Amino acid sequence: MAGNLLARSAHDLGAAAWFGGTLMGAVGLNGATGKAKDPKERTRLSSLGWAKWTPVQIAAFAVHAVGGIGLILGNKGRLASQDTVGSNTVWKSVVTVLGMALSLYSGMLGKKVGQLAEQGGEGATEPRPGASDELAKAQSQLKATQWLLPLISGIVVVMGAKQGEMQRPTNVKKGLFKK
Repeated sequence: MAGNLLARSAHDLGAAAWFGGTLMGAVGLNGATGKAKDPKERTRLSSLGWAKWTPVQIAAFAVHAVGGIGLILGNKGRLASQDTVGSNTVWKSVVTVLGMALSLYSGMLGKKVGQLAEQGGEGATEPRPGASDELAKAQSQLKATQWLLPLISGIVVVMGAKQGEMQRPTNVKKGLFKK
């Protein structure tokens, strides 16, 4: 049990930073910058804020991944022998990788909005009337990704909690007998 403490902590803290950062960004950062008086400041400040968050996000992904690999290595016997542990791990890995890819795509969209910030916006993810098609499209896609990312990272957190529950002695015993 103590052998997994560091790996589990890294895994969970990385996921928590991902979830909390994306939710705070959507609600707090984008919400607040949308209230700026100057429409150009709305897009510029949001882009600057997300750019400041990017290195932390990358570190969170790395910490989460290293912790996850540590948990897989520390629990390889259970992965092979306990019913549903392996499939949960595979699905959680798929969801995590898809979420990381969506985060990368969202960052690319944010960079584009930052490059076009001089056009301004109704909000960080809402184009102004007369905005270029390029800006309007990027902002529209960001509007979707800003809510998809906390959802996906939240699912990763819940799936990690499910894996923790699977380690309860009664669940291990049930899972070993089912397989």
